[in-house]
Amino acid sequence: MSRRQELLSGMALTVFKLNGRFLDVADALATPVGLTAAHWQVLGAVLEAPLPVAGIAREMGITRQSVQRIADLLAANGMVEYRPNPAHRRAKLVAPTPEGLEAVRRIDPAHAAFADRLCGALGDDRAGEVLEMLRELSQVLDDLDAEDRAG
Repeated sequence: MSRRQELLSGMALTVFKLNGRFLDVADALATPVGLTAAHWQVLGAVLEAPLPVAGIAREMGITRQSVQRIADLLAANGMVEYRPNPAHRRAKLVAPTPEGLEAVRRIDPAHAAFADRLCGALGDDRAGEVLEMLRELSQVLDDLDAEDRAG
């Protein structure tokens, strides 16, 4: 195996492990308020502005079908609502309800405490560098995917 193959495999395996760890942390933070990590992710994606299911899926890097299933569950539980989308008649916008906003607000103290622990362990500057590197890696993968689709 070449050095570049080893690097790719190492990055992928590390990100897979991180994904699992972050999902565990998110579940631990969300469960006390009656949500799952996936529910919290979808709610979090629409806190700033309503989005269609496909937009949430793109933002989260998961399938539209997965987001649709979660959004439907959240809607059934009164955490989000579907609104008309002026840009697309059939693709409704997902928006948090007051109950959904309250659930996310109730997660905030535990979220802040864990963020303090994590950033304290890494140091704020190093945590910022890690975030920047992860964003760069994500962008490079997006760019390579776009090249593959175009070519």
